[in-house]
Amino acid sequence: MREDYQKFLESKIVVSKEYGATDVEYDINPMLFDHQRDIVKWSLKGGRRAIFAAFGLGKTFMQLEIAKNVIQMTNKPFLICLPLGVRGEFIRDGKKLGLECTYITSSEQITGNNIYLTNYERVRKGEFDATLFGGCSFDEASILRSLDTLTVDYVLKNFKEIEYRFVCTATPTPNDFIEILNYADYLGVIDRGQALTRFFQRDSTSAGHLTLYPHKKDEFWFWVSSWAVFITKPSDLGYDNTGYDLPKLEIVEHCITDVEREQEVDRDGNLKIFNDATSSLSASAKEKRQSMQARLNKAVEIAKNTDGNIILWHHLEKERQELESMMHGYDWVSVYGSQDNDLKEKKLIDFSESKHTYLITKPTIAGSGCNFQYASHEMVFCGIDYKFNDFIQAVHRCYRFQQTKVVKVHLIYTDLEHKILKTLYRKWAQHDELQREMIQIVKDYGLNKENIQIEMKRNIGVERKEYNGKDYQVINNDCVLELEGMQDNSIDLTVTSIPFGDHYEYSPSYNDFGHNYGNNKFFEQMDYMTPELFRATKSGRIAAIHVKDRIRYSYQNGAGFTTIDDFSGETVLHFKKHGWWLIGKITITTDVVRENNQTYRLGWSEQCKDGSKMGVGLPEYVLLFRKPPSDLSNGYADEPVFKSKEEYTRANWQLDAHAYWRSSGDRFLTPDEYKKMEIKHIRRAWNKYHKENIYSFKEHLAACENLEGLGRLSSTFMTLPTESNNDAVWTDVNRMNTLNSKQAQKKLQKHICPLQFDIVERLIERYSAKGELVFDPFGGLCTVPYQAIKMGRKAKSTELNTDYFMDGLHYMKALEYQLNMPTLFDFEECK
Repeated sequence: MREDYQKFLESKIVVSKEYGATDVEYDINPMLFDHQRDIVKWSLKGGRRAIFAAFGLGKTFMQLEIAKNVIQMTNKPFLICLPLGVRGEFIRDGKKLGLECTYITSSEQITGNNIYLTNYERVRKGEFDATLFGGCSFDEASILRSLDTLTVDYVLKNFKEIEYRFVCTATPTPNDFIEILNYADYLGVIDRGQALTRFFQRDSTSAGHLTLYPHKKDEFWFWVSSWAVFITKPSDLGYDNTGYDLPKLEIVEHCITDVEREQEVDRDGNLKIFNDATSSLSASAKEKRQSMQARLNKAVEIAKNTDGNIILWHHLEKERQELESMMHGYDWVSVYGSQDNDLKEKKLIDFSESKHTYLITKPTIAGSGCNFQYASHEMVFCGIDYKFNDFIQAVHRCYRFQQTKVVKVHLIYTDLEHKILKTLYRKWAQHDELQREMIQIVKDYGLNKENIQIEMKRNIGVERKEYNGKDYQVINNDCVLELEGMQDNSIDLTVTSIPFGDHYEYSPSYNDFGHNYGNNKFFEQMDYMTPELFRATKSGRIAAIHVKDRIRYSYQNGAGFTTIDDFSGETVLHFKKHGWWLIGKITITTDVVRENNQTYRLGWSEQCKDGSKMGVGLPEYVLLFRKPPSDLSNGYADEPVFKSKEEYTRANWQLDAHAYWRSSGDRFLTPDEYKKMEIKHIRRAWNKYHKENIYSFKEHLAACENLEGLGRLSSTFMTLPTESNNDAVWTDVNRMNTLNSKQAQKKLQKHICPLQFDIVERLIERYSAKGELVFDPFGGLCTVPYQAIKMGRKAKSTELNTDYFMDGLHYMKALEYQLNMPTLFDFEECK
């Protein structure tokens, strides 16, 4: 079993597949430099690859040679999508390689199996049938970041029909993970949903905010390196750097202080002593409007005193209009959004050929693809903002290989925008650091995917640790390997929260059950654990499995709307497959408002727009599985969980069995009564009233609406939650009653999905007796063993994450000391 399990773990290593032809001799022009030839061969072999090569390293040559070879392999035309102002460079470089490139605006202009060029503006209008092409390359693909989300989704989705797909850009942003994941999804090297789950932790307060798991950092960049090459100079691939030296870069700051501003007041109408232009988007926009003339005066002053051609980057249309007026009589050219695309391109090409002295435009229009290093070495940013990607792209229009002069970048900002400038520099430093890390991987492993796989195998396994207390044993290990060595029929009760499929990863090890793609792979790993758990469990005893169904967003399911994955149902099928019987389901309600704040899938506004696409909040479940007893004649366990009738009274049994409380005729508080009460007291009264009365939806709604009318209905949690009187639905679980509370107090790492003590206590009380062994294969912070020994049981748990194991062990030792500490009565007995 161990050998098969090892092979399964190794199958988790994610590297890109080879989609290209590997049994052909590629035809590569000898004009290409060595680093260019290597990248072209690597790209053609992979078939779907990203080339992140610095400015001036020859991406144009590389794409043209890739296109030539793909046409030969597929007998279909090849399309290269370009930013404005770039097609002339491709046509010129194509002639150098003996290749003809034709610019087209729609599929109807295709006349043969040739290399065709077009602009992104044409592509996003849907004027191309992607199925006609054997290959496609997105040049300066980072421009997709500037397009709206629907346009990007349309482009990426439609062009997935093409067999050979490539993206090229000189400035991918390593800390813009969505950009990188979009490339990967388009290239078909991974599903975006899988990548999000595998590498990123979610921000519970913001559904769109991604943070790379610290323990996933190396694996993530190894994976990226299997389908993308980062290179800043030929020596990154072991070649000579002669001719590839970047010029000196000089940043010149200009702080504007003479701004006429309106006096700011707070919400109460009081004058503000200090203004903050960065406190909100509206405050920032206001500062831009009020400082416009002062900033433009400085920009024009710099431009008119510059010896040579210069670029004036602006952000607002009013700034462009004012600049044109202020530069009257000078040799300037202006490029803006409402111009015809052909006119825009002509003006950009004219400036690149030094036909004009001044270029006035936005970074979002001319900041990608254009090569101005032969025409200009100086630029002015008439204002700054937080959009680092647009900024760095614009800088590199002049700051690139083959630039022979010092590049001067003038930054104009106001005395209230120091925070924006500081953020810009911080993002720049982070950008450079992450690029250095990526390039180091290329230097260490080259373009060899096998070398990367060998390195990634080091993430399999964990160094086993074990600690034995008086009545407990906690182990740092893979639960599959640990269960394999446990004795038959040794577990009295299992209480555990299994990983919710591939929803979270808890450790860097591939042994982690959360480290799977999709439920099928997750349950494939469970197939190694569940039979061992069955074998080690006493006949007739219970495995209580805590689960939750999974949200599947539209980008994951392809349905165009959010759906639910029946993970709890799949868990039932899995356990039944391995001999367990389902004997019950306990429902644990959750707060629908908090869930929506984390997922944005149940929004009030969306419900009002179209209620037909809206689901409901997801509860959690405890699934009760039983191993059949040896004697099936009466269904009793081989070792029954016995309770005396003195301890468990008839009255107690009746209430549990009936599980429903009749109305007492009482009423809930009136608005006048709870107007003066604190929310916590209102909730307490609501819970009491709800349990003692027949439920009325109208009364529940009226209570909530009264609170809303008083401005007291929370938008962050469900103020008056729906309660249940059924013992199979637990609505009174304290979500904060976990060991995470202690972790937070100690400023230690919190568990991603902590299990509440309420749940554990009830299960242990109901399904085990004192002195029996309670087991948790996914121990986390040791919640289950902690509660078990507290209740007079014995406990055993395994945990793969070493940090969780060590923290949990600390809590176990503290509890053991507390339980065994002698009392005053113990001393009296000893006398």
